Amino acid sequence: MTSRSERLKMQRRMQRRIRLVVEERRMAFGVRPKSAEVATDPETTVEIPPITAIKAIGRVAVRPAR
Repeated sequence: MTSRSERLKMQRRMQRRIRLVVEERRMAFGVRPKSAEVATDPETTVEIPPITAIKAIGRVAVRPAR
């Protein structure tokens, strides 16, 4: 069983990794960071648009939920 402080450390570490991956992808796809934009709250939820086309992941076809 992990203590509260250990769970917080793990959560912060995971958030840091996610931010690094997102930044890497932005750089790879040539999307420039919005430096002029006002700082956003990391706790806000973001709506993810539904997938419109059928995509294949490995050998499994993934279809949008109905």
